[in-house]
Amino acid sequence: MGMTRRGFLKASVASAVAANGLTWFGVDEVFGADTVVIPSASHWGPFKAVVKNGVLVGIQPLNDIDAMPTKMLTEGLISRVYHKTRVKYPMVRKSYLANPADSKPHLRGKEPFVRVSWDEALALAANAILNTAEKYGNEALFSSSYGGWSHAGLLRPQVLQGRLFGLIGGHSVTTGDYSGGASQVSLPHIIGDMEVYSPQTAWEVMADHTEVMVWVGCDPFKNNRIEYTVADHQMFPRWQLIKERGVKFVSINPQYTPTDVAMESEWVKIVPNTDTALFLAMSYHVYTTGKYDKAYVDKYTVGFDKFLPYLLGKDADGTPPKTPEWAAKITGIPAQKIVELAELFASKRTQFAGAWSLQRAHHGEMTHWAIINFAAMLGKIGKPGEGVGFSWHYGCGGMPQSGAVMPVGLSQGRNPVKARCPASRISEMLMNPGKQYTRDGATHTYPNVKLIYNAGNNFMSHQQNTNELLRAMNKQVDTVICQDPWWCASSRFADIVLPATSALERDDMSTGGTYSNDKIYAMRKVIEPYGESLDDFEIFRRLGELMGVGYQFTEGLTVMQILENSYKATNQTVPFEEFWEKGIVKIEVPDKMRRWVRHGDFYTDPVKNPLHTKSGKIELYCSEIASFKVPDCPPIPKYLEPVEFLGNAKPGQVHVVSPHPFNRVHSQMAQADVRKYENVKGRQHVFISVEDAKAKGIKDGDLVELYNDRGALIAGARVTKNIMKGVVSLEEGNWIQLDSRGRCNSGAINMITTSVASSGLSQATSANTCIANLKKCTDAESENLAYEPPAIETAGNLGLDIAGMKLMERAAAIKGATMANMSAGEKLFYERCTLCHVPREPGDFTKKQWHGITQSMFPRAGLDDAQKKIVLEFLEKNAKDAAAM
Repeated sequence: MGMTRRGFLKASVASAVAANGLTWFGVDEVFGADTVVIPSASHWGPFKAVVKNGVLVGIQPLNDIDAMPTKMLTEGLISRVYHKTRVKYPMVRKSYLANPADSKPHLRGKEPFVRVSWDEALALAANAILNTAEKYGNEALFSSSYGGWSHAGLLRPQVLQGRLFGLIGGHSVTTGDYSGGASQVSLPHIIGDMEVYSPQTAWEVMADHTEVMVWVGCDPFKNNRIEYTVADHQMFPRWQLIKERGVKFVSINPQYTPTDVAMESEWVKIVPNTDTALFLAMSYHVYTTGKYDKAYVDKYTVGFDKFLPYLLGKDADGTPPKTPEWAAKITGIPAQKIVELAELFASKRTQFAGAWSLQRAHHGEMTHWAIINFAAMLGKIGKPGEGVGFSWHYGCGGMPQSGAVMPVGLSQGRNPVKARCPASRISEMLMNPGKQYTRDGATHTYPNVKLIYNAGNNFMSHQQNTNELLRAMNKQVDTVICQDPWWCASSRFADIVLPATSALERDDMSTGGTYSNDKIYAMRKVIEPYGESLDDFEIFRRLGELMGVGYQFTEGLTVMQILENSYKATNQTVPFEEFWEKGIVKIEVPDKMRRWVRHGDFYTDPVKNPLHTKSGKIELYCSEIASFKVPDCPPIPKYLEPVEFLGNAKPGQVHVVSPHPFNRVHSQMAQADVRKYENVKGRQHVFISVEDAKAKGIKDGDLVELYNDRGALIAGARVTKNIMKGVVSLEEGNWIQLDSRGRCNSGAINMITTSVASSGLSQATSANTCIANLKKCTDAESENLAYEPPAIETAGNLGLDIAGMKLMERAAAIKGATMANMSAGEKLFYERCTLCHVPREPGDFTKKQWHGITQSMFPRAGLDDAQKKIVLEFLEKNAKDAAAM
């Protein structure tokens, strides 16, 4: 296990480079013979890597491609890849290695790890997987690897993991996600598509037609700094052009955002979790003053007759009329301002941009629905430059779409196990194995999970109420296997840690523009693997070999063969070799897509182009949701008081919102040097209003403690006028370091968030429904140690009898379905349409809903007309209502 002299020298150079920071080289820089320049790409943007003697020493952004290279790319990338928190070798937690049957799970995150060899680590992992499946069944194997955000490439770890586990009988997985979990379930019933993952009206249409743009919690200037694929920030200059056309921007938000600063938005402060009340009151006003569009409502919507009584206070629930005065008491917005807003939006061509964050709340399904109902009453949905859009802040929403066939990786394949857990309900699943729960009108059962396999995802950071999760894991989970490049929280609380390479240490491929799909990028290997790390494909291949399914996993293909085949399937005229050398292929966007309007075809001809709802129209009242009889999700958008918010908080408590970070992708980059720009005393900054800071004796730069009955954290105060009184803003994604009192010394928000589900309809997260106490912290026990590696011990040869484990024979006994008998449509679906998070099961949606969802899914998957047809045939045959064919 010793390091070679060359390896030592490279590690020394890398450490020096990381300590001194990344050099941002100009595009005309000339390098010596010992330096090579390699094109690659990332979530943070495309770039050319400058590599000297095998060490990454700098970055050249592509100025002709990337409109705004961020510091995450130009500074963060190198410090992250060479950071001391890299997992260099396979590791096993000390007590687990001593006795897996009595591993002392309560010591996870507290005791040292022991360095072992790859052969030993993989044998221990495979043996744990097979022991669990043999004793409890394959449902007891759980994948927390839902995200796909680990890197921008095709060969994402959660897809590869699903492929491997499908070959040995399957595993339980998550369904839905943290990002848009409530609306992705509700909106297909209401407006025929998930909407939160859908392309937005082309920016030129907005520039030509829009008069008012309403940001409802929406912050594209921050969130569009990264993408699921490769960010190129092309909407940033377009937003400036839209602004120059005279568009008025209104921001409904408890804080004034980077977007608001750039667009000079009018700021309307609102109590968090009360947007539904605001839009109901505006709906009431335009109805009672005759400013609503009756002809539009009659032609394009259903259910107004069932929605109206609630607005007027004549509903069976006994609630009062939804007047501006009623909403003012809830939202904190004066009644006259509510009237002014309603009349402005009614009189101008208005586009509503709702954030995903709105529905990450208790009763979150109601908020986007209330916005839709109001916009429909004004007759705006589907008109050029008007309507609703719930993805303006993501994927450079507004850039026109190419519609081209895009490259894909390996098929994830069919999962023989159908047990699933909604993404944000992991703790509940672990605490209640066998418990039934409802989701989207169906009843499911939580599996009896005994092993968690986590690859490329920091579930310890994502999951709400961290202390609850730890208690549940200690009680229920025998083995946690984490496959990751870094000692993030999920690695620190694992039993077996398998070091994966970073994206810079492997070959892959990606696309430019999550929605535009107007570029293909080579993600070329920049440096050799750090330490003994292996890429995810190789780790799963080796596990597959141990369990006798190695060939089925690879289908006899190398990574480069997979990438070349994927590229050739796009039908691009540039040869693969030329593309790989240059690192980029640009794709033409049809002129007609520059005039594309979201819901435009429906507005033009609702009979010929119906929405994929049950009625074919916008459902102001939804009979399908009514039929589910979900107690906490009514069939019209109602204001339902959250379980906790400022309206029911104790005096002095604050509402904590947890937006996406400015210089991270969730927990990625948390340890990188870009922390210095925002961290306060080494900890996550928290925005606090001038009024709250004064009341609590807090000054800018102080450490503060946020706490409630779920937990506590320490953060650094940033006192600002850009957040309303009673609200604090703490970005999500920090790594965890617990002090002796159980406080997170790093500022990880999920120490205090609630794990209450949004509702029984979606079972989605309510992370933005969070009340806490705030005080100045004077007793921090140490500096922030979250970004230090754990204690490491070295063992000699473990003497494992790997052959005696009979891994192949045992795997064969539990092995399930393989890829071989998949239909063409099924294979395409799992290969091209399910690479974000985990595969949506065909039975999750009705035939009509699939027709709506695939309208935005197919362009991202890059299917041609023939492929679309066979995938739809597969989905229709296996849809929720297939029996009704």
